[in-house]
Amino acid sequence: MNRDSNSYTFIFATIMVLVVASTLAFTASSLKSLQADNVRKEKMQNILSTIGIQTDREKAEQLYKNYIKGTLALDYLGNIDKTVDAFQIKLNSEIKKPANEQRFPLYKAVVENINYYIIPLRGSGLWDAIWGYIALKSDINTIQGAVFDHKAETAGLGAEITQQWFMNRFKEEKVFDTSGKLVGINVSKTNNDPKDIDKNDHEVDAISGATITGDGVTDMIMERLNHYLPYFEKEKNLVATINQKYYGR
Repeated sequence: MNRDSNSYTFIFATIMVLVVASTLAFTASSLKSLQADNVRKEKMQNILSTIGIQTDREKAEQLYKNYIKGTLALDYLGNIDKTVDAFQIKLNSEIKKPANEQRFPLYKAVVENINYYIIPLRGSGLWDAIWGYIALKSDINTIQGAVFDHKAETAGLGAEITQQWFMNRFKEEKVFDTSGKLVGINVSKTNNDPKDIDKNDHEVDAISGATITGDGVTDMIMERLNHYLPYFEKEKNLVATINQKYYGR
């Protein structure tokens, strides 16, 4: 065949496209399981981080097994649905369902004989989705730790929700007021406690120039925690019953 002909050029280009496409498809297929495994371990890292356990991906799975003692899928009444694997629930699709059809993942952890409740979060920032996890101490009120992430927030502004200094602001804050009403945590640009010394004001200082992203964090914490109230009420009643029966208090 004449290498200078148009037909030769067309055939050569076609063959190269097929070879490259096949190679890319094979590579993507080969890496798919590895990518899924990395996502799974990163999820474990984030869950562990809320209770103060920092680790790399290689150690995440073993530490997850050591500290996470229960993985529950709750319905809107606070009942446990044993037919659903809570770890496999994808909030980005789950939150699109009516509340009475959703399943709400909850991770129960134990660190040095202290119980923690870890709740996945998902909401909307300025440009796209934001998400994370928040851990409550055994009083089901005090925040042990929080982790946030985003898809497309502005670098230096809304994207700062991923910074440790911002996430640390939530530690020891209370999500219920003194009357037992869920009030969440307000990311406030008018906060009068910029150093977050007052842990009973239900507020943290906002990120300058990122008001909408901060409002998104406020809203997603409140919206997600609200779905766990029926279960939390049952847990509090159970703890009160145990304390009365065994400790007389």
